[in-house]
Amino acid sequence: MTRTPLRPLARILQSRARGENPDAIERENLRLRAEAARASAHARAEGRLLLLAAGFFLAFGVLGARMGLEAASDPVEPVTAARAGAGISANRADIVDRRGRVLATNLATHSLYAQPPLMVDRRRAADELARIFPDLDAEALHRRFTAPGRRFIWVKRHLSPEQIQQVHDIGEPGLLFGPREMRLYPNGRTAAHVLGGAGFGREDVRGAEVIGVAGVERVFDDVLRDPAHGGAPLRLSLDLTVQAAVTEVLEGGLRLMNAQGGTAILMDARSGEILSLVSLPDFDPNDRPLPLVEGDAGDSPLFNRAVQGVYELGSVLKAFPVAQAIDRGLLRPDSIVDTRGPLRWGRFSITDFRPRGAEQSVSDIFVYSSNVGTARIAQRMGVEAQREFLGALGLLAPSPVELTEAPNARPLLPRNWSELSMLTISYGHGLSISPLHLAAAYAPLVNGGTLVEPTLMRRPRPAPGTRVIAAETSAAMVAMMRETVASGTATLADVAGYAVGGKTGTADKPRPRGGGYYDDKVIASFVGAFPMPDPKYVIVVTLDEPVETTGRDPRRTAGWTAAPVAGEIIRRAAPLLGLRPQAEDAAALRPTIAGGRADGLTPVRQ
Repeated sequence: MTRTPLRPLARILQSRARGENPDAIERENLRLRAEAARASAHARAEGRLLLLAAGFFLAFGVLGARMGLEAASDPVEPVTAARAGAGISANRADIVDRRGRVLATNLATHSLYAQPPLMVDRRRAADELARIFPDLDAEALHRRFTAPGRRFIWVKRHLSPEQIQQVHDIGEPGLLFGPREMRLYPNGRTAAHVLGGAGFGREDVRGAEVIGVAGVERVFDDVLRDPAHGGAPLRLSLDLTVQAAVTEVLEGGLRLMNAQGGTAILMDARSGEILSLVSLPDFDPNDRPLPLVEGDAGDSPLFNRAVQGVYELGSVLKAFPVAQAIDRGLLRPDSIVDTRGPLRWGRFSITDFRPRGAEQSVSDIFVYSSNVGTARIAQRMGVEAQREFLGALGLLAPSPVELTEAPNARPLLPRNWSELSMLTISYGHGLSISPLHLAAAYAPLVNGGTLVEPTLMRRPRPAPGTRVIAAETSAAMVAMMRETVASGTATLADVAGYAVGGKTGTADKPRPRGGGYYDDKVIASFVGAFPMPDPKYVIVVTLDEPVETTGRDPRRTAGWTAAPVAGEIIRRAAPLLGLRPQAEDAAALRPTIAGGRADGLTPVRQ
């Protein structure tokens, strides 16, 4: 930058030559320099004002355009922004059945809370809220509203749209709403014990965390809440239509048989997929009750009898020593066994409910349910072989099914697995298992001999299971199970067109105190498979303390109680599963085993 001197030498000399004052030159240069500086500052100020004006014009234009767009759009509560600020994620994926029908979903709603310092008329607000919500007490609300130091009070965790409008109509500024998502079960009680239920975890006025509290909701809680899955629904193996039909039939069966409770399981015999799992009494997961704080937990509607209930199930366990003996080549279905009773072991004796003679074939022992004959079959194998076989079938460990209650439902084993324990376990006493254990253990007996793992998850391509018995042994068991329903102890379970096979079991209930068993209380069970001779499904029905009273004397055995209920379930469910009634081929149910006929027409002594 070039600076002009205030006293230029040439002009000073000229000024002195003319006799002028040289200081005038400096004053003139100072004046010119000051005017130039003022002009430059004025130009800068004008530029800044223009830039500021342009900025204000642009900002007000954007605000005006945004306000116009908001005024033209529908009013929406800023729920997402509020929840994001709260740091609480309430998003939870749906749960659907095997056909994609919704079992559990989410419903947008609001919570109601009060801030007493903002309230105008606390007395009126309490009275109006008690009118809208009959479960609230007006006096108790008023005391909470007027308590010293209270600045925040929860009133209701979730409200319906009608209730929200009614609260709005009160006109009280101290009653405020917070956004919520609640878990909704549109089918009510259907599949309650499978779904379990959900509740609120972390919560504040801007959002609440929905978490699973039981059933598959809890087991798959992380999966259902994981945004990485993109909200994809959790697909279960249940069939909603079949589940509803089984529930309806079982409820009617409990009333007819005067039973305290019961359970029914329908499972794919090849994949282990559970199509229906019902435990009664049940509950509505939309309004899940509180657990019992006293008394027997088994009396609670929350108690899942199919999984948590471990019982001595009686004669349904006779299939296992029979299958093991045939599979090991020790016996054939037509082999003759000594069934004279009583069978004594020390001070204990084993008898048959209805003795049928001194000798019976293995098939007749199974079909007509001989305790003595089954115990003698077990004696041929021994304690260790029995324990090993039952363990291979999964009867000595908790069920692996995807329910939060399953790991704690451990089978009750004898403390000392003695020879006496071996005898009693062979016909269903001394070992307590759940109905789901029973369904899974029967699957290999009818599916060709491969083990299955019960599951509530849809499996389009199930992995092949471990072989536990030979295919020929499975075929023999299928034939004997069919004969049991056709002419044995389970004739009331037969369904025309579907060739049902199965086994009944009636076990006296143990006394909770003092040991021993009740004389007039039983657990009645039926386990079966259909359609024969190539079963696709396994069914288990268990009734707690049933009594059939249509005859002259009360009847409690499973053939009169559990079997007809199971038959009605099959009659209702089979068409829903796509099974068409078929004419039964009797010859197909009589395979040849190890050179002998399975129908017992040519008895062979062993």
